[in-house]
Amino acid sequence: MSSPESERDDVSEPPHPRETTALFGHSEAEQALLENYRSGRVAHGWLIGGPAGIGKATLAYRMVRFVLAHPDPGAGAVAAATSLAVAPTHPIARRVAAQGHSDLLVLERTVGDNDKLRTVITVEEVRRTVSFFGSTAGEGGWRVCVVDSADELKYPEASNALLKVLEEPPPRSLFLIVSHAPGRLLATIRSRCRRLMLRPLDAPDVMKAAAVALGRDAADATLREAAAMAEGSVARCIALAGGPLAQVRQRVLGLLEQLPVVDPRALHSLGDSLERTDEGAFETFVDTVRDWLSARLAGDAGDARRLARVAEVWEKLNRAAQEVEVFNLERKPMVFAVFGFLAETTRR
Repeated sequence: MSSPESERDDVSEPPHPRETTALFGHSEAEQALLENYRSGRVAHGWLIGGPAGIGKATLAYRMVRFVLAHPDPGAGAVAAATSLAVAPTHPIARRVAAQGHSDLLVLERTVGDNDKLRTVITVEEVRRTVSFFGSTAGEGGWRVCVVDSADELKYPEASNALLKVLEEPPPRSLFLIVSHAPGRLLATIRSRCRRLMLRPLDAPDVMKAAAVALGRDAADATLREAAAMAEGSVARCIALAGGPLAQVRQRVLGLLEQLPVVDPRALHSLGDSLERTDEGAFETFVDTVRDWLSARLAGDAGDARRLARVAEVWEKLNRAAQEVEVFNLERKPMVFAVFGFLAETTRR
């Protein structure tokens, strides 16, 4: 990860993956993408999976920049490349960071009519792929679509809409689909993509990536401690490195550790704090629970019954978060409801 070229107002906020030009770790995955591209037999769909915050979207955008900068897989520059790196000063890198390239379509959560970030990627967003892939690439090269993340596709409408385009991809089209829990996606989506599973980063790589993202010294003791607790996730390291959102995350993690029994007074306190604070705190609550569920999905992979229960709670969490957003509901009742769902997944 790296800082964007322009200064950010809040240095505690890491740059978006589209602005991130350096990659820490994942060299094998990067080489797999590079080798496939220059082979001339490019897989039209890639499912990039792994835990949240480890650099999946960073790798996806790295591939985006390389393909758009080198549209001919047989070009000498592609044959000589040792990585997918494109210089931050390259015009393509600047345009991708500024969301200004006509041959790149990004499907991600957007701001709704209530000026709040949606909890899902809507079917209307996904249907943009029809006109995007139905037209000729504006610059004569590839048309690339990034889905970040597929776990947030509104189910089943948006998932089915994406599947329709994946089933009959036009020539010189490329899908880079990020997922924190690929096993939960439609089997038909998985079957039409080549899988690229990323592992959590080593603590030194987490610390270096977080330091670059935040513009801090890699030897910073706070970052070192956060990296040791981050379980291979740069995003988690940044959240743990300080600030009010880090405190929210720590409170939620502490309650999750108490499951299946949680002190109601602690839930009341958490719910009250989410009512009083800004939208970022509520998003942190939801994201922390999602991370916890992602870990359980991985840990329970061999137990179909428990896996189904966790997957069901994932859907309930997303539905509840969406209802809070759409109908401007109080957050405290959702906190109690979510922990009720979670308690059921931890009971034998």
